[in-house]
Amino acid sequence: MRSFRLVATCIVLCLAAGAVLAQSRARAPVEVDRIVAIVNDEAITLHELEARLATVERQLRTQGTPMPSPDTMKHQLLERMITDRVQLQYAKETGLQVADGELDAALRRIADSNRLSLPDFKAALERDKIAWPKFREEIRGEMVISRLREREVDSRMSISEGEVDNFLANPKNADSGDVAVNLAHIVIRVPEQADPGQLMRLAARARQALDQIKHGEDFGKVAATFSDAPDGLSGGAMGLRPLDRLPTLYADTAQKMSAGEVSEILRSPAGFHIIKVIEKRGGAAIPHAIKQTHASHILIKINELVSESEGERKLIAIRERLEHGASFAELARLYSNDLSAAKGGDLGWLYQGDTVPEFERAMDALKIGEISQPVRSPFGWHLIVVHERRTDEASPERQRLLARQALRERKADEAYEDWLRQLRDRAYVEYRLEDR
Repeated sequence: MRSFRLVATCIVLCLAAGAVLAQSRARAPVEVDRIVAIVNDEAITLHELEARLATVERQLRTQGTPMPSPDTMKHQLLERMITDRVQLQYAKETGLQVADGELDAALRRIADSNRLSLPDFKAALERDKIAWPKFREEIRGEMVISRLREREVDSRMSISEGEVDNFLANPKNADSGDVAVNLAHIVIRVPEQADPGQLMRLAARARQALDQIKHGEDFGKVAATFSDAPDGLSGGAMGLRPLDRLPTLYADTAQKMSAGEVSEILRSPAGFHIIKVIEKRGGAAIPHAIKQTHASHILIKINELVSESEGERKLIAIRERLEHGASFAELARLYSNDLSAAKGGDLGWLYQGDTVPEFERAMDALKIGEISQPVRSPFGWHLIVVHERRTDEASPERQRLLARQALRERKADEAYEDWLRQLRDRAYVEYRLEDR
């Protein structure tokens, strides 16, 4: 009887222990989110990283760019997010902002470029499991970073009259202006105060990237794996540019290369570089004869009193009146929010590059006498009419202006990389991606 009670007690104890064990398993903590990096006084979470990773993977699949391993993608993307966060923090400290109205206009242009209305564009994002508020803020961040780059690069670049003289006098620049190249690049960034050990490790990383390319690996995939440049995760594509608008290091190297060729490792103060010439074709030199367009416009500015939709509606109504014979000049005097209103909207003779790209593209697509549909630019909504076109001899002053623009574009990438490296080196960054 006693042994029976002992066995029964053991059974009860075992059942109790099993219940406690099951209960403890049921209550085991489940990781919902965690910090993967601290940038100055802000955290980047795993949820943020994985959301951005999903977006980048969709983009790479759309582009047909082979993807590196998920772990490599996470590390590269985290570095990109850290760099972006440092820039956004600096922009906030210095008062740089993008207003909601400007953001809404940019989102509308993105929707238009996808040939969708804004509601349809929102719905398409939601089908791809991209939350609209999150997407809005990402676009706002991109706009802030773009403006920050323009502001900081402009303040760091000075072009002397002597440089302009040398540019115009150098036959090599005239020749290079005739060539446009589509480049992709890989940048292994070197900290400003790098010690010999760091330099050796970073040089070895550049060599590893080049070896993979030489052994047949896709350049875009290697760029996504190794490059520290902002465009690294999109395969390092820089787009088609005139040779004389490229950084000197890239231009001098690309000039000697053919389409499809990959350079050896190049060294600059910013780090190690590898470039690939994707395409090479005739470009636009500093011209002696250039196109001019005589145009007028009516501008409705967007502000606290005039919304995006109201501004567009106003121009649609004005355009209807013009189609029924109303005078463009008279309506410009009545309605245009521009200094040109006093002259009936007349902008005079415009050279290429005198107006913002959105305006110039719409203007160039018009026939003589044709009135555009409403055109959105950073200044507001425009109606444009073209009166005449001509090709005129470029004055010496104009040639100097174009040479100065070429020099600015040539220096812009180098100035930005130098500024960004300094900003990143000053930031406090703590990595926690590997923590468990």
